[in-house]
Amino acid sequence: MSENIKEKLFGALDFNAIADNGDFKEDSVREVIIAPILKELGYSQENIIRSKQLRYSYLKIGSAKKIPITIIPDYLLRIGDCYACVLDAKAPNKKIVNDENVAQVYSYATHPEIRAVYFSLCNGAEFSLFRTSGTNIPIIYFEIADIEKHWKLLSTYLSPNSFQSGKNITYIPETIKTQFDYLNRPLLEEISVKKRAAKRHFGVHGYFTRQSWNIVQAYIKNYSRPGDLVLDPFGGSGVTVIEALMAGRKGINIDLNPMAVFLVTSLIAPVNFADFAAAFIEVQEEYLKNEPKTKEEINKALKKYNRTKVLPLAKGSDVETTDQLFSDKQMAQLGLLKSIILKQKNENIKASLLLAFSGVITRANLTYHISTAIEAGTGFGGDASAMRYYRYRIAPDPKDIDIMRYFRLRYKKVCEAKREISVRINENAIANAQIIKGTAADLSFLRNESVDYIYTDPPYGKKIPYLDLSVMWNAWLDLEVTEEDYAQEAIEGGERDKSKEEYNELISQSIKEMYRVLKFDRWLSFVFAHKDPEFWHLIINSAESCGFEYIGAISQKNGQTSFKKRQNPFTVLSGQLIINFRKVRNPRAFMKANLGMNITEIVTQTIEGIIAKENGATLEQINDELIIKGLELGFLDLLKKYYTDLTSALIDNFDYDDKSEKFYIKKDSKFTTHISVELRIKYYLISYLRRKEKENKNASFDDIVLEILPLLRNGVTPKEQTILSVLEDIAARAEDGSWRLGRKGLQTFQMM
Repeated sequence: MSENIKEKLFGALDFNAIADNGDFKEDSVREVIIAPILKELGYSQENIIRSKQLRYSYLKIGSAKKIPITIIPDYLLRIGDCYACVLDAKAPNKKIVNDENVAQVYSYATHPEIRAVYFSLCNGAEFSLFRTSGTNIPIIYFEIADIEKHWKLLSTYLSPNSFQSGKNITYIPETIKTQFDYLNRPLLEEISVKKRAAKRHFGVHGYFTRQSWNIVQAYIKNYSRPGDLVLDPFGGSGVTVIEALMAGRKGINIDLNPMAVFLVTSLIAPVNFADFAAAFIEVQEEYLKNEPKTKEEINKALKKYNRTKVLPLAKGSDVETTDQLFSDKQMAQLGLLKSIILKQKNENIKASLLLAFSGVITRANLTYHISTAIEAGTGFGGDASAMRYYRYRIAPDPKDIDIMRYFRLRYKKVCEAKREISVRINENAIANAQIIKGTAADLSFLRNESVDYIYTDPPYGKKIPYLDLSVMWNAWLDLEVTEEDYAQEAIEGGERDKSKEEYNELISQSIKEMYRVLKFDRWLSFVFAHKDPEFWHLIINSAESCGFEYIGAISQKNGQTSFKKRQNPFTVLSGQLIINFRKVRNPRAFMKANLGMNITEIVTQTIEGIIAKENGATLEQINDELIIKGLELGFLDLLKKYYTDLTSALIDNFDYDDKSEKFYIKKDSKFTTHISVELRIKYYLISYLRRKEKENKNASFDDIVLEILPLLRNGVTPKEQTILSVLEDIAARAEDGSWRLGRKGLQTFQMM
């Protein structure tokens, strides 16, 4: 501002005299200090609530009787029907950090009727601002006498336009040639999976999880430009970095698992195909000449060739060490094959042959379980138990495969993959890729604001202990896993019994590092498929605390249903959500919608709504709907407290059909939600119009009626006039008669 803000707010007030002035108390702080600050920030009287009564129930001393206590916060800063901040005045002699006063105001901000984004304290001499979902460390603290230095930051956090009031994401059709606008990119709708269409990812080597290449490629092309740097700090088998290179970008793949790093580096290592073929023939001939088959030959080979390292297996395994996962014959034949490959002098060819060798290990072990699917050319199909059951389980009838026959098939698959990528990933372009063994929690090798786009698929809590499960391959490939690696692995449980708190801390630190290295006005797409809302809440809070602005979450399938999903339909999710964030200089905070109903009603209504809409809903559809609604309407923090697993509630309250794998309303039952029809209409109208807005589309009244009516079936069918009445209250009509979300609707039901 051109004029001195302190003088404009407070005139010639002597702040040094405040502490010694016995007449300058809380009422003076409110009128002399806080009132002008709020006015200058842009709050009008209708935004400031001074008479909101909050009720708590405390136990009376010496009695079990509950006594309701009513308190009234000094200021509630309201935007629409949501509360942005609770601000409390204190006397100049009261502390506003590291004191019970902070806990008191925090209790106001987290009250079920308030659920504010921030809470703040001012004692006339000092000002502190806290994030309600954060720690007890203030995000802003300053002396009022120095307000000039802190005004811009205070305005960034606390002015009314610092809170999300709708999205304005414009989609520019590809047919229209315009300048690429990083800031305003569209949210992609669900993309059809084409996993098997790319030889570079399908058939080369198995891994525990793998994103569908065409989905990753679509996101890379949508949020970045050719030549940009794309990062995946939980890189796994390298789908992101490979698709970045294929799309003409630069890529960085980071993973703690040396097996994952090996898979990526060996796959993209350029080779001369004639030399590669000659090397394969050389290896094949020497192997067939010396292949140990008889018991005597096997015993001799076991003494001559290097075998797998003897490493301990995780608890729950059928055997204790890696050497017990192989028969003597398998050990001898694999040892011979590996020793021949290691004689190759060309490092890229050696790595590529070892990639084929590692694929043989997946089948040539005692944990290989046969499936009914027959892989062409092999006469069998199946998985190593580590990839099927997520533990080392000895097969009931271990398959004795022809090692060279399978090595030949793996070589062919590696060749096909390398030929497919050679147009983009070759000697000239390999410098555009960095494949790094490391942790997402420490990206210190990257400069601040050096990355153009991040697409990442982190571990999901205790779902897959990657390092524990990779030990069979790491043992054969001489890949080292240190105790520090285990300490940095972002999982819950595992052989080291890592706690949920450790997992949360590593994920939070990783998000902080992603924020640091990402350029401003660029995007982070965070893939997640966890059923526990607490982890979703963690991601959103961590991202917001760093400075990311949440834009939207998209439900996305990821290909064929896994064996784990087929075996455990109620505990394993086959789909995922892709949460999209934007790094901007002035991110708008999420506000939690005041829906006027308790969490049980919200959950029940959401479940019944998606069942009605889809005529029966899968576990994934229900989970996705709850998570997205929780994100969009701000009740995810409540959801995490009461619903860590919906399975029991679904089974108890809904019918499940094994054939369709869907939940339905119980036979001869009605919808159970009994909130007012107007509120239910508003609830679904907001969600529907927000989604249309993200598509940059308006909705006709007929479309709205057809969308809303199926979601309201509980014995009462509202009149179209009722829908229209609610619509007119929260939406705006365009010239062609269609509707879009209006200012009141945006403010009422915005995110945290």
